[in-house]
Amino acid sequence: MNTKIKDFVESNLFTKFIIYLIILNGITMGLETSKSFMLSFGDYALLFNQIVITIFTIEIALRIYVYRTSFFKDPWSLFDFFVVSISLIPTSAGFEIVRVLRVLRLFRLITAVPQMKKIVSALISVIPGMLSVIALMTLFFYIFAIMATQLFSEKFPEWFGTLGESFYTLFQVMTLESWSMGIVRPVMEVYPYAWVFFVPFIFVVTFVMINLVVAIIVDAMAILNKKEEETILEEVHSNEIHVNDEIRQLRAEIGELKFLIENNLKTK
Repeated sequence: MNTKIKDFVESNLFTKFIIYLIILNGITMGLETSKSFMLSFGDYALLFNQIVITIFTIEIALRIYVYRTSFFKDPWSLFDFFVVSISLIPTSAGFEIVRVLRVLRLFRLITAVPQMKKIVSALISVIPGMLSVIALMTLFFYIFAIMATQLFSEKFPEWFGTLGESFYTLFQVMTLESWSMGIVRPVMEVYPYAWVFFVPFIFVVTFVMINLVVAIIVDAMAILNKKEEETILEEVHSNEIHVNDEIRQLRAEIGELKFLIENNLKTK
């Protein structure tokens, strides 16, 4: 019984069914934000939502039955369990925020699609390296924010009046959103040499730091691909060894049969 349920849960057909159900549920969740849609099809949307929650709950229950304690040792399984559990909490009696959090169940698409799971795993694996880059970027921001506040706060208090405002303005500059016409050129009309401050900041923070973050993520993806290739090669090598052992056993058995047949023929 356990084997049949395991084969069913791990089957490609069941996995695709869950993926399509998550996508369809995401579409209906988007439609539920429309008042006109809810007025016309609200009852059907709520019914479908209950069906989806029921199917997800049954799926989680089957996985717990199949994998037992190992289910709770897998982070991805725990994530699915957490998302489905949120959907089961009633939305009344002070739990109205749960209705909003139910949209998190769409994140189950990450655990259902291997490529998405691979990307998220890569992002999680680079967190230590990312923290170092973020710390370095924060240091640059802090230094440049102090300088900007001291240099431009008198004439441009709305942008550089305080350290926090300077941080936010520099963040806008980093994203390159209206940085030239919106901020730098107006500042240069009062401080002609302000470009000496902004150009190095953009070069260091936007081009160097952001590309460094991208490089870390790309390197993590390459490491994951290499590990997958090594795992595949190990499996192929293990299967090859197993096949060679079986061939040797078959040759030995054939040799024994041949020897017995020859002895029988000599005896006759």
